[in-house]
Amino acid sequence: QLQLVESGGGLVQPGGSLRVSCAASGSTLEYYAIGWFRQAPGKEREGVSCISSTGGGTEYADSVKGRFTISRDNAKNTVYLEMNSLKPEDTAVYYCAAHLGGTGCLLYPPQRWYEYWGQGTQVTVSP
Repeated sequence: QLQLVESGGGLVQPGGSLRVSCAASGSTLEYYAIGWFRQAPGKEREGVSCISSTGGGTEYADSVKGRFTISRDNAKNTVYLEMNSLKPEDTAVYYCAAHLGGTGCLLYPPQRWYEYWGQGTQVTVSP
């Protein structure tokens, strides 16, 4: 059973940077596409970025293009989301999710397309 644990969240000033991590256990992450999602208070969860199992395909929400970078290190069973030029509107709980198989990833997946989810890590962007 794959388990995902996010880490690296915290409080950062506008314009600052953070790197959040999604560490997997219980299975090899290399067979999974990984998505990063976020949910702000009072808002629906939204897709931020995703990466295919091979790392050859990535997707980004328009709101984070040019600021966020997703990457994966299958040897460490970990996926990263590097976040630069952070804005207050990036404040949210960030979740990673995994989908077994396939050749791509989805930012706007059908329900339950990602089978495994982490518990989330809080990112707060504030002066």
